[in-house]
Amino acid sequence: AASMCIDVSARTVATQSLNIFGDHSDVYACRQTGFAMLCETNPQEVMDLSPVAHLATIEGKVPFINFFDGFRTSHEIQKIEKWDYADLKEMCNMDAVAAFRAHALNPEHPAMRGSHENGDVFFQHREACNTAYNELPAIVEKYMAKVNEKLGTNYDLFNPYYGAEDAERVIVAMGSVNDVAEEVIDYLTAKGEKVGLVKVRLYRPWVSEAFLKVLPKTVKKVAVLDRTKEPGALGDPLYLDVATTLREAGLDTIVLTGGRYGLGSKDTPPSSLFAVYKELEKDAPKSRF
Repeated sequence: AASMCIDVSARTVATQSLNIFGDHSDVYACRQTGFAMLCETNPQEVMDLSPVAHLATIEGKVPFINFFDGFRTSHEIQKIEKWDYADLKEMCNMDAVAAFRAHALNPEHPAMRGSHENGDVFFQHREACNTAYNELPAIVEKYMAKVNEKLGTNYDLFNPYYGAEDAERVIVAMGSVNDVAEEVIDYLTAKGEKVGLVKVRLYRPWVSEAFLKVLPKTVKKVAVLDRTKEPGALGDPLYLDVATTLREAGLDTIVLTGGRYGLGSKDTPPSSLFAVYKELEKDAPKSRF
């Protein structure tokens, strides 16, 4: 395991044509690399949560992809509350930094990296990293708590749930679409509708307990929104994660649907989110849309 953090403004991976704009296809394409993945919604969150990725990778020794939407977030002109470096320094685990530096390749204390192994031991060594991944979410939570303490925010692995406490129709999503969803929820809950939103922040390692903790107990129908397309797959990545979580928790009565939006920066206006909640009202909502 190694500490490093790549800050990514997520963009489209070219398919039938070149599109240089935003979606999550590049980030999802990196799932098998074993990088932890942290996602932000808007410029202020990028300011507040990017440090969490950098601090957690130093202590947790797992590399991070810290991402937010390309163009929609990365090029947004927005006033933000800026941090002081002194605040960051205070949070940083300097012992972990020292250990990281000591671990660097150095002719003064040579070490071998990148050896060759056959199948008899490769498998066991491959599994040996599990502990680091199991311990990582708690480290991320610890640094989010430090940020919350300083800023008065309430960041969490799956952000404190937004919407009606007794919501029956819930959207699960990550990235800039969450801000749009909040506007729609404000409008609908003012009319007494039972709708809500679960924002995904720590996408990898996926923590089922943290997800289930924020999902309202009253929920009947869930729509998972993915900003990518995996042709031929049973469902897109976030949908499959949520499906597995609900299945393993025995929540088989919840109706689960999966939607795709915003490929190549196609606009996702409030009307689109409104349509999702409208569809979830039906007895048999579309399973894929």
